[in-house]
Amino acid sequence: MPKATTEWSGAHSGGTWRLLDGPQPGLSERVGRLVGLRVLRVPGSRGALVVAGTTDRLHDLVQQPRALTPTSRARIVVVYWRRPRKAWSGRVGPIDYLVRQRVSLPRLGRGTATVRLRLTEPVQLREILRAGLHALAPTLPLPAPVSANLTSQGGAPAYLPTQLGAAVVADALPLSTDIRAHDVVLRHPSVSETAGPADERPYAVAVPTGRHDVQSPDGRSVVLVDARRINPRGRRGGSYQPGAATVRLELEPAGRPRRTPRDPADRRALGGAGLDATTLATLHQVGVVDCPPITDERPLDTAALLVQIAMTGAVLRVPALSPRVAELIAPELRALLATIPPVDDALALEAHSVRQRRAAMRGHAAGFALPRVTTDALPELTRPPSVSAILATRRPEMLANAVRAMVDQTYPELEIILCLHGIDLPAELATILAESGRPYEIVRVPGSTGFGAALGEATRRARGSLVTKFDDDDSYGTEHVWDLVLARHYSGATLVGKGTEFVYIENLGITVRRPSGVPESNGEMVAGGTMLLAKGDLEAVGGWRPVPRSVDYGVLERLRRDGAVIYRTHPLGYVYHRRESGHTWDPGQQYFLDTAFARWDGIPAEAFADPVAAVAVTGAEPARVGPTPVAVASTVDAEPR
Repeated sequence: MPKATTEWSGAHSGGTWRLLDGPQPGLSERVGRLVGLRVLRVPGSRGALVVAGTTDRLHDLVQQPRALTPTSRARIVVVYWRRPRKAWSGRVGPIDYLVRQRVSLPRLGRGTATVRLRLTEPVQLREILRAGLHALAPTLPLPAPVSANLTSQGGAPAYLPTQLGAAVVADALPLSTDIRAHDVVLRHPSVSETAGPADERPYAVAVPTGRHDVQSPDGRSVVLVDARRINPRGRRGGSYQPGAATVRLELEPAGRPRRTPRDPADRRALGGAGLDATTLATLHQVGVVDCPPITDERPLDTAALLVQIAMTGAVLRVPALSPRVAELIAPELRALLATIPPVDDALALEAHSVRQRRAAMRGHAAGFALPRVTTDALPELTRPPSVSAILATRRPEMLANAVRAMVDQTYPELEIILCLHGIDLPAELATILAESGRPYEIVRVPGSTGFGAALGEATRRARGSLVTKFDDDDSYGTEHVWDLVLARHYSGATLVGKGTEFVYIENLGITVRRPSGVPESNGEMVAGGTMLLAKGDLEAVGGWRPVPRSVDYGVLERLRRDGAVIYRTHPLGYVYHRRESGHTWDPGQQYFLDTAFARWDGIPAEAFADPVAAVAVTGAEPARVGPTPVAVASTVDAEPR
C-alpha cells in the first residue's frame, strides 16, 4: 500500500471565500488574532512549543497535519485563557507514557495558562493537545451504551471528533490479536482498499472520506461537521437586536480576476479547513450573514461552509440555492434556508437562529450523522442517547399540562418517569401516556416524603443514559429536550440547562424577558426545571439531597464541589411561571418587572422556538432521528430507601 498523504483535494485550488463588514472583535479575540497559532520545534528533537492566542486556536491545530508529528515533550501556552468556572483547578487528561506534568493557571481566572507534559515515548502531538486541553477546556462525550472506535486512515478530516477513541494513522492500520482493531475506518482517497475477505479485515466498515464529507453506501456525499469545534458557544445575545452587525459572505469562483492587486489576508480557500477561530469569533457577534446567490460551482465545499455557518447560530440569508448544493444539505436545514429570516423582530430572528442551528446539528454533526452512514454494518449505533424525563409532583391541578409537555417532545429516545407525590393519576392522563408511543413509568411515593427523596426514587427507576428534570408549573417547547442534548454534545459539560429569561406572571397575564446569566457559556447556575446530565454523573456525586426544598441548588452545589462544568445554552423553549404564592424563592413580583427588558401579553409563540413556523411556510416536518419508541408501562409503589 502506498504511503498516504495528509493533503485533501481542493485545499489549495478552486475558489475562495471571506466575510466582509465584520464587527470589531472583543479583547480576547484581539489578543487571539495578535498571537495567532504557532508551533515551534528544535530540529532533531521530539519537543514542541505551542503558543495560541485562545483555546479555540488549539482546537484548530488538532485537525491540522502538523498535529500528527511524533512528540514526547510539549509546552502549551494559551495567552488569553479564561477559567471554565470559579475555583477551577485544571487536570490533565489521560495520555500514555506520561512521566511529568505541570499546569500553571492565572491567579485571577483569566490570563496566560501553561501546560507542560513529558512522555517516555513519543505520541502524536494531537494526543498531547487533547490531554492538555482537558486541563484548560474539558469536555465529556455523550454517554452511550454502545459506540464505535473511529480510525482515520491517511489524514485527519476536519469533522473528526476530538474526543478519546478517534485515532489517526498515516498509512497501514495497526492490528490486534486480542480484539477487532478498528470499528469504523475513515479512508483518505489516496489509501487503497485492504485486500482479503471481509471477515478477515481489521475493521467492521470502511467509509471513503473527504475533508468535510463521507460517502454513504449508495454513493451520496454526506457533509459532516465537528460540533465540538463549530457551534454557538460564545454567541452574543445582543446580535439579534435591530441594528446589530450583519456580515456579507463573498464567494470568489476559481479563475475570476482579482478585484484588488493583492489577495486579502482574510481570504480562505473554499476547499480548505472551513471556519477557524477567527471566523467563529466574528460569527458569534452577528445576527445575519448575507449570502450571494449560491451556484453549482464546488457544491460540496460550498454546502460544507453554509452548514458550518448555520451551526454557529448566525442566520443565513440566502437569495438562491442551487440544486446541487441544496441536495447536500439536510432537508430540515434546507427548508429553513428557503425562508426569509424575520430580521425586524428580535425574538423571531433569535428563534430562527435556534431552529437553524438545531437543524444543522441534527443533520450534519458528526456525532449524530456519521453513525447513520454506517447503519448497514453497525445499525445499533444510529440511536441518539436515551433520556429519562423526570417529573415529581404533588399538585394534581398541574399534572395534565406537565404530562402533555413531556409527551409532545420531538426527541425520539425519551422515557417518561412520572413520580406521583401522594396523588393519583387521572384515567385520561393514563390513556395519554399509554397512547404516546413512549416508554414510561409511574412511581408513587407517600405525600410525607421529602421532595429530594421523591426525585431520588424516580431517578432510581430511570433507564436513560441522560436524565432531565421537568417542573409541573412551567411551560416547555416541543424541541426542549433536543436542545439540551445538542448543548450537552457540543459543550461537553457535565450538566447543561437554560436560564430563566422568559417569565410568565400569571396574575398579570404577561411574559417578561429578563437577564439570567450569559447564554451559550459556562456558568454556575441554570434553571432547575431544565437540568440535563448523565445519570452516572448525578449518582457519582451522591444524587439528590433528601431535603424538602431547594433540591436543584443542592445538586448544582455537589457538582461544583466535584469539579463539574455547568453550561447554559440558549433560553428559548422554556418559560418560567410565577404565581402569587407558593414559591421557594420569592423576591416579589416587582423584582421580575423591574429587571425586564421586554414584555408581551400572554406567552409569545417564538419564545418556544418550536418548528411551527418552518412547517407552516415550507411543509417540512421536524426531524425525529432514530426509531419510534414503543410505549412500555410500569407502575411502582415505592417507599424511599
